[in-house]
Amino acid sequence: MDEPTLTGSLLVATPLLEDPNFRRAVVFVVDDDPAEGTLGVIVNRPLGLAVGEVLENWSGVATEPAVMFSGGPVGTGAGLALGMPGGDHAPLGWRPLEGAPHEGSQVEGLGVVDLDTPPEILGGALGRFRVFAGYAGWGAGQLADEIDEDAWYVVPAVVDDVFSAEPESLWPRVLRRQGGDLALVSTYPDDPTLN
Repeated sequence: MDEPTLTGSLLVATPLLEDPNFRRAVVFVVDDDPAEGTLGVIVNRPLGLAVGEVLENWSGVATEPAVMFSGGPVGTGAGLALGMPGGDHAPLGWRPLEGAPHEGSQVEGLGVVDLDTPPEILGGALGRFRVFAGYAGWGAGQLADEIDEDAWYVVPAVVDDVFSAEPESLWPRVLRRQGGDLALVSTYPDDPTLN
């Protein structure tokens, strides 16, 4: 039997995770391979830099807010883009996520966009598009250890998480929609010493 994959899920930082790179982060898992490791992007950290300032030709394609996002602490000099076709066909320069999505996730049609593809060819075929500077990465077994240490909640993703118009409020919203104890965690104060 195959091991369950985390591809297409969200990793939501627990209040105990104090690493400044991931404090209150919501990470969308782009690829999870038990032998190779896990790659994801932080979807709730918009940067104050318009997509057009970095990738001029892609400025008219980006989903609002049309800014670059800090995808994570690894490879910050490179971009990783996610998108959804606006129609029924898979356009050139777009590929779906590998494998079946995490149980409960609703990310059908979400995939990786090759930024080397001319936007004139691909841009009009995309209904949604977001660019991340850098990514979050874990070696084989590393993320499983962090989950076991209560650093992350693993929850199903929906497409609107990745393309949220209000990314700064994503951490409490994702937790709240889980219900139960996680909904209660969504009210955890940013600085508990001020409570």
